[in-house]
Amino acid sequence: HVQPVESGGGVAQVGGSLRLSCAASGRTFSSVTMGWFPQAPGKERECVARISWSGGSTYYADSVKGRFTISRDNAKNTVYLQMNSLKPEDTAVYYCAADLTYRFYQWRVGYWGQGTQVTVSS
Repeated sequence: HVQPVESGGGVAQVGGSLRLSCAASGRTFSSVTMGWFPQAPGKERECVARISWSGGSTYYADSVKGRFTISRDNAKNTVYLQMNSLKPEDTAVYYCAADLTYRFYQWRVGYWGQGTQVTVSS
């Protein structure tokens, strides 16, 4: 069992930066894939970044490539999302997801955090 807890959201200006953190309890943190899923009002929750258990493999959605960086520190049971060059369309509640597994041709999430609001103002 891995329970994610997000922090670090807030308000940023266009072109600014924010760093989200996700601290996950549970002894299995270092063995699970983690991800970040923003959800804007009226839109579906979609993965923008994903990192393997070792950190050796990452995925980024096209919308954030070159701007966002996902990383993890298994000694601290924490995954991070560094967000640079923020745009108004990045505004969303960002959910940390733990224990992502690929089954039946899609990614499935084991555990969700409660979410943290990110607002990018122009």
